[in-house]
Amino acid sequence: MSDATLDQGFDKDRRTWIAITCGAGAVGGAAVAVPFLSTFAPSERARAAGAPVQVDIGAIQPGEKLTVEWRGKPVWIVRRTKEQLAVLEKLDPQLADPKSLRNPADLTPAYARNVHRSIKPEYFVGVGICSHLGCSPSDKFTPGAQPSLPDDWAGGFFCPCHGSTFDMAGRVFKNKPAPDNLEVPPHMFVSDTTLLIGEDKKA
Repeated sequence: MSDATLDQGFDKDRRTWIAITCGAGAVGGAAVAVPFLSTFAPSERARAAGAPVQVDIGAIQPGEKLTVEWRGKPVWIVRRTKEQLAVLEKLDPQLADPKSLRNPADLTPAYARNVHRSIKPEYFVGVGICSHLGCSPSDKFTPGAQPSLPDDWAGGFFCPCHGSTFDMAGRVFKNKPAPDNLEVPPHMFVSDTTLLIGEDKKA
């Protein structure tokens, strides 16, 4: 066999091995790329974080509050008593933004720009985060004089961090550190006992 024939055979074998190696590399690269690219897809938890939350409110009694999580925030659902609703209309002179006109698009949907800040007067739905520095106010539903509260306290929420106070509609009182009322998230009533937080297409 001539040297030329041997060289041709060697070149053919080398090309075959190169092709095999490249093919294996491509398959391996694809195998690595698939899980790598999948890390860019949103996880179930991430998708759920922005999804609307459906809540059964049938068991909430007048004067009680239920807290649920939506987008990582605590959302309060308060079923107000007739007495608590009656007081709201008398508090305007004491409030910094009684008509919820500041930042309405961000903090108060159009259907909640009323004295009750709600779709149904009985139910207040609000994000439980103080508009000052992001603390979570505590419930102070019982009216009357109490530590850190005025003697004529009518019931509402108190932020212990810096003393901001809010009424039973989440409206901030005057001369407090919190600049705005509590946020009212998008929400709608699917039925008399079912609330959907995070969506308000039918509102």
